[in-house]
Amino acid sequence: MSIVSYLFQSIFHPSEITALVQFKFFKPKPILEIKPENKQKIRCYEFLDKTSRSFAAVIKELDDDVRDAKELLLRSFHETIFQKGWTFTESGPLEKDRQLLVEFNVVIDEFLSMRKEFRDIIADIANKMGSGMADYAKDAVHNTYGVKTLKDFDEYCYYVAGLVGVGLTRLFAESGLESSELVKDTDLSIHMGLFLQKTNIIRDYLEDLLDGRKFWPQVIWSNYVKDFSDLKEPGYKTQALDCLSSIILNTLHHAPECLTYMNKLQNKSIFSFCAIPQVMAIATLALMFRNYDTFQKVVKIRRGESVKLMLKCTNIHEVASIFQEYTRVIIRKNDPRDPNFMKISVACGKIERWCATNLPATKVYKLPYSKNDWLFNPENDLLLFIGFSLLAFTAYLLCFYNWEHFRYDGFEILKDQI
Repeated sequence: MSIVSYLFQSIFHPSEITALVQFKFFKPKPILEIKPENKQKIRCYEFLDKTSRSFAAVIKELDDDVRDAKELLLRSFHETIFQKGWTFTESGPLEKDRQLLVEFNVVIDEFLSMRKEFRDIIADIANKMGSGMADYAKDAVHNTYGVKTLKDFDEYCYYVAGLVGVGLTRLFAESGLESSELVKDTDLSIHMGLFLQKTNIIRDYLEDLLDGRKFWPQVIWSNYVKDFSDLKEPGYKTQALDCLSSIILNTLHHAPECLTYMNKLQNKSIFSFCAIPQVMAIATLALMFRNYDTFQKVVKIRRGESVKLMLKCTNIHEVASIFQEYTRVIIRKNDPRDPNFMKISVACGKIERWCATNLPATKVYKLPYSKNDWLFNPENDLLLFIGFSLLAFTAYLLCFYNWEHFRYDGFEILKDQI
């Protein structure tokens, strides 16, 4: 989508328009600078953009030292990444990451150019992730019935995302940009990964269902429907919404620990890298909560809203205030008829209590706008909105008018058709 499309999406949210304009025209260039002759690294970042555009944006903001950081294949992948020239060409033609695997030798060359300490950490995490995912790949029960218990749910998310959090934390500490103390509390790193992965699993309900995958734990959805696919059927709307509340409740339990982890971070670029996905996740949870569209399509927050959140992820006060804001959205949408009503309220209350206990000034924290910074002053959001509306209306009129001769051609077309 173009910037104009994003602006129209946010037409009733002036502060988002401000954020879009700031991000598009006034945001400083990323730290990332690659010399033209380093074609290997350039190609790696091209694959990164194709694989995950959202993560690509924050990865490019990291400091240099941190940024570069089937069953048999999965179990041996930690060894494969040391084999120069290795590629994989057996992916289906429609697999979105096929080209990455076809040219994986480029990634391996870049990996081998890293410091040994970084390589060892990445290989260790790849070994653990590969072994865990291989176990799931050969698990007939999982492949047939999907995730069954809450323990299975946590374990699956641990191998997919929790270990990523552990590995990144070790890389942060090894680089010297974060304290080695951060590595000692592994549970916090795991919570960071689980919060993101569970949010993605909830959001991808329909896509996974159509592909024959069931990542929502059976112990949750079986309380509301007999078949997992029933959740998308109109006759089960009430059950679907209550089931949605239940799995979102499970995800919200990770939020206070995520805030604790981010509160320990010291490096600005690492903080933004970690915080941006987390605030996107809490915003997505708030949007999906009691929202039946979750079962009909992939629900996503507006681009303007996401840009606004990205720009605010500068410190723990701002991030905590964002968590509070979306937690209160969930509380406002909470339905007393929902069996999880009280538990949802308690979970949201824990997030509020974390903010009040650890950052008592969060509730009154405001962005320090400069008096001379006219464009980004919230008091001028309405004025910007009016100006944008007038420009949009002008553009609309020009669609029907010939700019060069300033004449309307619609009547001529109509006359030719009569």
